[in-house]
Amino acid sequence: MKITVTNTDKIVNLNGVPARVWEGESEQGVPVYCFITRIAIQGNVKEHVEQFEAELKECAEPSVEVQSFPTKMII
Repeated sequence: MKITVTNTDKIVNLNGVPARVWEGESEQGVPVYCFITRIAIQGNVKEHVEQFEAELKECAEPSVEVQSFPTKMII
């Protein structure tokens, strides 16, 4: 399975851990949310680190206002 996601500026708490909400869809068009608690790049190339950090700061508003996510939605 492949999914394409975009980061949002929404942060939620999952089991006491802050997680950024990313939203997107699967290759077949199924809408998904991802709750990312950590993200890293492979290697330590300075240019890659700087570029990734700049891209990560570009956040979108969530497409819908979400206050909470029912646990039954989380696989």
